[in-house]
Amino acid sequence: MFIGELSKRAGVSTRSLRYYEQQGLLRPQRRASGYREFGESDVAAVRRVRILLAAGLKTDLIREVLPCMTEEGAVLAPTCEEMAQDLKSERERLSRSIEQLQEARAVLSSIIHAGEAITAGAGATE
Repeated sequence: MFIGELSKRAGVSTRSLRYYEQQGLLRPQRRASGYREFGESDVAAVRRVRILLAAGLKTDLIREVLPCMTEEGAVLAPTCEEMAQDLKSERERLSRSIEQLQEARAVLSSIIHAGEAITAGAGATE
């Protein structure tokens, strides 16, 4: 199938598919004319890539773990032990990022609250 059909079947833009190819996540065959030709397995590969992107993984890590992923119903599962460890490390990185964002949000909330208090106090003296 050509890129347009894969786009429709996988529910992603052709631009995304070209990006996935550029990142080494898809490896379509090339016809003599230069057209990309995708197989049935590429539909599943795109679905896996989308799931891993939604999980917060970067494309360089996805490129490494993708060959060791299988689908267990609607969920992906790593089939290589070393990849499972990479995923656990990535989960820890995400947890640290979440904590940092929560701290930043708390600081911003206190700044907003202080500003509202000042603004409310200024309105009362006028």
